[in-house]
Amino acid sequence: MLGFVFSNMSILKIKSQADRFAFIAEWYDPNASLFRRYELLYYPKDGSVEMYDVKNHRTFLKRTKYDSLHLEDLFVGNKITIFSRHLSLVDYGDQYTARKLGSRKERTLALIKPDAAPKMGELIDIIINAGFTITKAKMMALSRKEAIDFYVDHQSKPFYNELLQFVTSGPIVAMEILGDDAVSKWKTLLGPANSAVARTDAPDSIRANFGHDGLRNAAHGPDSVASAAQPASFCCHCSEERGPLEKEIIFYCFVF
Repeated sequence: MLGFVFSNMSILKIKSQADRFAFIAEWYDPNASLFRRYELLYYPKDGSVEMYDVKNHRTFLKRTKYDSLHLEDLFVGNKITIFSRHLSLVDYGDQYTARKLGSRKERTLALIKPDAAPKMGELIDIIINAGFTITKAKMMALSRKEAIDFYVDHQSKPFYNELLQFVTSGPIVAMEILGDDAVSKWKTLLGPANSAVARTDAPDSIRANFGHDGLRNAAHGPDSVASAAQPASFCCHCSEERGPLEKEIIFYCFVF
């Protein structure tokens, strides 16, 4: 009989979890000059939300219907607004939410090369309008050593030295972008590596519209999920010191 009671309790717990998703959200309080952390609960059945103050262990917002928030808005790294309060989703609140929603998103590297750096604003608009979230970004100049490390897999290519010379010839913009199936979606948005081919096969792609040839092709993206992690970590490392190039643009350094 006791086993039956425990079984029913487990079923009720699972059902309760299935009725809502939990996240850890942060809000910067300008009056206190500190970040306040909340547990945010979202109930997809009726679109309602509930918030708890993590530090003070008390209810911050009673369960309230909020039509402006949708399930597709809920992923770690995104910024949402609830009743005029801007929140950053910094973690999943429980394993159920992480398991159900965490697999939808991928992070990958979007690198704007020197030939397209003057068009940075247009390219960022394209990236955002394609549904990506930029979670880290930095304008930088690669040293030859950094370029060698980055293009280590291209050492046997006949254009290797020309490639190193090109990527160190001016500023690049390195971004970590987040989105559904980000790796394959970014590759599609880029188009074929050779810009001349892209203009024929994918005329709406970035390389077709901003690239020049097979080397000066505007932007770069990893080929697979596995290869996306290291370059994003390498190029989007944020430093406290800013060089002249970084002062020429709005400097982003978002880490969630």
